[in-house]
Amino acid sequence: MRRLPPLAALLLVLVLAACGGGPPKPYTAAASKTCFTQQGFTGVTTNADKVGFIAAFAPNGGLQARSKTGNVLTIAFADPGSVSSTERAFRRNAPARLRPHMADIMESQGNAVLVWTVSPTQQELSAAEGCLKS
Repeated sequence: MRRLPPLAALLLVLVLAACGGGPPKPYTAAASKTCFTQQGFTGVTTNADKVGFIAAFAPNGGLQARSKTGNVLTIAFADPGSVSSTERAFRRNAPARLRPHMADIMESQGNAVLVWTVSPTQQELSAAEGCLKS
């Protein structure tokens, strides 16, 4: 069996490393914002004063938008390792009447924690998930 010369082996390792090695880039509010507007969401904002306390302090930003049906979506773009603590924060701070319904109105995609005012339709959910950008 023939061995690769050291330079060719090094080149092969570098090419393979560039083809997707490492963790995916996290979603961010800034990168996602434009898509929400293009998908027909209104009132799309990343303004920390308007997205709510938890989303405002998320490391990769927060976003709030209203769907065509009036369903308000808040997204906290957490660090990949802090998604579960962000979900706990949303649960802890939800109004008492919403806490039993958190499984219906909250979900995570990558580092994004999405919380709706009421259960989203499949169309709303698909549009929102499709707008999550790195």
